[in-house]
Amino acid sequence: MPSTESADISYELALKLRDLEESQKLSKERLLLIGQNLIESQEKTISEITELKKQTQILNDELKRIKSIANSLSEEVSKSARKEELAILERQWKMFDPLEFVRMEDLEDAINEKTHHLKKDEVKEDKHSFWSGKL
Repeated sequence: MPSTESADISYELALKLRDLEESQKLSKERLLLIGQNLIESQEKTISEITELKKQTQILNDELKRIKSIANSLSEEVSKSARKEELAILERQWKMFDPLEFVRMEDLEDAINEKTHHLKKDEVKEDKHSFWSGKL
C-alpha cells in the first residue's frame, strides 16, 4: 500500500505540476500579447502625437499669418480717410477753389477796365451836364 500511496501522490504532483506549467505557459503568452499590444499602442500614440504636433505647428503658422494680415489691414484702415473727413475736405476744397482765385494781372486788368468805364461815364455826364444847366 505504501507504494500505491506514493504512486498516487506522485501522480497528483505530476498533474499539479503539469497544470502549473500550463498555467505558466498561458500567463507567459498573455504577457507577451500584452507587451506587443503595449508596444503597438505606444507606437500609435507616438505617431498621433507627432501628427498633432505637425498640425499645431501648421495652425500656429496660419495664426501668425492671419495676425500679420490683420495688423496690416488695421494700419491701412487707420491711414485711410473716413467718409466724414472726405466730406470736410471736399467742402474746404470748394471754399478755396484754386480755379476761382484771381491772378494779380487779371485783377489789375479788371480794375483798369472798371476805372476806364467810370471815366467814360463821367465824361458822358459832363457832356450832358452842359445841357442840364450844371455848368
